[in-house]
Amino acid sequence: MSRLSRPPYIDAATGVAYDTDKAEFEGYLTKQSMWLRDWRRRYFILKGSRLFFAKTPHEAPHGMIDLSRCTTVKSADLKSHKKHSFEISTPDTTYLLYADDEKGKDDWIGSVGRAIVRCSSTYVSRGGQSQGTVGGNIAPNEYDDDSDDYSNSSNNPYFND
Repeated sequence: MSRLSRPPYIDAATGVAYDTDKAEFEGYLTKQSMWLRDWRRRYFILKGSRLFFAKTPHEAPHGMIDLSRCTTVKSADLKSHKKHSFEISTPDTTYLLYADDEKGKDDWIGSVGRAIVRCSSTYVSRGGQSQGTVGGNIAPNEYDDDSDDYSNSSNNPYFND
């Protein structure tokens, strides 16, 4: 028995189609709409550095949050006035969402947070290779981890004796 595949997300601005099958994490969240500020239940699909959302699990997603542009994901119960809520922030936009329960909220914050870190140009895998992205491509292993800034040398201005 073969599984039905989900239709891809088509970026209206670029015409690029993004595959949304084989998600890393998925499930329902409620998202505040950008224009009317009302709350709408949507099905979210986390795949790589993108978070897609659709009305149902089987429909083509109608929106996408590019996590490579995100700066934070954090709890937002006070800001949203909703239980189990969190925000995903980019330099331009803050998305407010809430889960059905606290465990769901924590799972989403963890999954989105890990995706944001993987997109970071400072992310280093356990194998020691840079896994960050630059312009959507995997960055070469050329980074300065500033390890010399934290030496215990007596000449180091970061440490007091």
